[in-house]
Amino acid sequence: MEVEGGCYCGAVRYRAEGEVAFKGQCHCRECQYISGGSPNLVLALPEEGFAYTKGTPASFKRSDLDNPVTREFCGNCGTHLRSIAPGLPLALLKVGTLDNPADFVGPDMAIFTADSQPFHMVAEGVLSFEGMPG
Repeated sequence: MEVEGGCYCGAVRYRAEGEVAFKGQCHCRECQYISGGSPNLVLALPEEGFAYTKGTPASFKRSDLDNPVTREFCGNCGTHLRSIAPGLPLALLKVGTLDNPADFVGPDMAIFTADSQPFHMVAEGVLSFEGMPG
């Protein structure tokens, strides 16, 4: 799969290609902060196939956690573009930043559902895990 995307204001752009590792719907509390309360939709592609093609994102990772996720976002408009999880060689792209979000089609799995809110929905037939699947 080949995709392109970027932030809301257009200051940061990216391109990614490779075999899709997974298409996820993450319910973890951290993703709820990033998404504004909903599960976060991510497309996971190989890190080696990912590159920023315009601009440089800002990044954030919590200093109080042992293995924090790095969150990359546009420093101008604040759009969250991707996450980098320690030890996971994948670019976790935020579906809303894809030029064609319909390429996502839908999640294969819902993860960290133990943190789900009562108003979160998981579509019928989507694998569901209370944490990260082994």
